[in-house]
This record gives sequence, C-alpha cells and structure tokens, in this order.
Amino acid sequence: MRAGGAAGRAQTALSYAVLVVLALMVLFPFYWMTVTSFKSEDQMRSLVSMFWPRPFATENYQQLVTKTEFVAWYKNSVFVSVTSTLLATAVGTIGAYALARLKFFGRGFLASATLITYLVPPSILFIPLYAQMRSLGLANSLAGLIAAYPSFTVPFVTWLLMGYFESIPEELEEAAMIDGATRFGAFYRIVLPLSMPGVLAAGLYAFTQAWNEFLYALVFITDGKLRTLPVGLASFITGDVYGWGSLMSGAVLTTLPVIAAYIYLQKYMVEGLTAGSVKG
Repeated sequence: MRAGGAAGRAQTALSYAVLVVLALMVLFPFYWMTVTSFKSEDQMRSLVSMFWPRPFATENYQQLVTKTEFVAWYKNSVFVSVTSTLLATAVGTIGAYALARLKFFGRGFLASATLITYLVPPSILFIPLYAQMRSLGLANSLAGLIAAYPSFTVPFVTWLLMGYFESIPEELEEAAMIDGATRFGAFYRIVLPLSMPGVLAAGLYAFTQAWNEFLYALVFITDGKLRTLPVGLASFITGDVYGWGSLMSGAVLTTLPVIAAYIYLQKYMVEGLTAGSVKG
C-alpha cells in the first residue's frame, strides 16, 4: 500500500510539474510582451532591467494613443469584429439547424461542402473576393471587411452547431409543434435556448478570427484611418526597424478584449466544442 501511495504521489507530482512547465511556456510570451511595453528605449537595450522594468515607463502607451491612429484602428476592429460576428453567428445558426433537422435532397452534400469550405485557406480566396468587392463598390471600406469575413467564419459556425443541434432530442420540438408551435417557433423557443452554449462558443470563435484577421484587412483597405488593429500594428515595422515600444503596448491593448472574452466564456467554449461528440 505504501509503495502504491508513493507511486501515486510521484505520478501526481510529475503531472503538476509538466503542467507548470507548459503553463510557463504559454504565459511567458504574454509576460514578456507586457513587461516590454512598460520599458523605455534605454531599458529595452539594457540587460539590467530585462525581466522587470525599473522604473515603469508609460511613454509607450502615451505615444501610441496620442501620436498614432491606434484609437481609430481600435474602433474599426471593434465595429468590424462585432458586426461580422453577429452576421456569421446568425447565418451559421440558421444554416446549421436546417442541415441538422430538415430533410431535403442534397443535405449530406451540403453538410460536407460546408466543412470543405471551412478548410479552404483564405489566402486562396482573397483575389476573387477583392474583385467582387470592387465590383460592388465595397473596396477600401469597413463594409467590405464585414461582408468578407463571414466567408471563413460561417462555415465553421455552421459545422460546429450542426453537432450541437443533433445532440438535442427531436422529441422536444415535436412536442412543441403538437402544441401549436411552428417550426421556427419550436426552434426559437426550444432549440435556441438549449443550444445557447454552443452558439456562444461559435460566436466567440468567429469574433477571435475577425479580430485577428490580417490578410483581407491588408488587401481590401488602403486608407490608413480605416485599418484594423493587426494591419495598424504591422505599420510600426519599417524594413528591419521595429518600433518595439509601440508594438508591445499596442499588442497588450489588442489582446485584452480576447482574453477577457475567453475568461468569461471559457465554460461555454468547452461545452460548445465538445457537445457534438455525444448525441442525446
């Protein structure tokens, strides 16, 4: 018994040690980014204050807000990300419900095509998408980004929610329709509230993708004031010269909304991503 207990404690200690090492590997880049954002130019070149700035300097944040278009970029990213997320979540939710519940010819093909569309790299699509945006008069506008982002967020939202809807018993909808509800009424009053964790997880993913997207924003937008945060931060790199102060302070402020959203919605994220694995 003692040998078994000692082996169990050793295994537990080893597991915690591995978890601590992994946590340090994941968190250290964020720590380094945050610490660097509070360093002056002299401190960045010095080895004395490598892991902790002495003293703390806020000049990077002051210059970022007052001498660049960072505030405008932030507003653009919030507007584009939130709007495209709402659009993608609404379209993906309705499409997933139709593919999971309705019986029609070609349903299996459409379900497979949805997954295949999600797997297509956006780098292949940006040229035809840009041609479409120009023909529609949406080039160099935030509306063009809002119209383009669902091209890679809707397929994943649809694919994820298909598994979630299939895990909800159809008898609940049938009982509602027997009581006089329409198909849409059963979906809105029964299925949608039960699937809200999955919808939130899908929406959080769509928001993250739109918030971090770089290629479309770089190609579609030419006006400096209409840039989103990833493209705006990239402008601090000129050739082989890096504006580390502006880059690190901007990166810290850029990651805060995503971190806050994941901390608040993490339980829904896990539940939403794993719900389709068990069919109820």
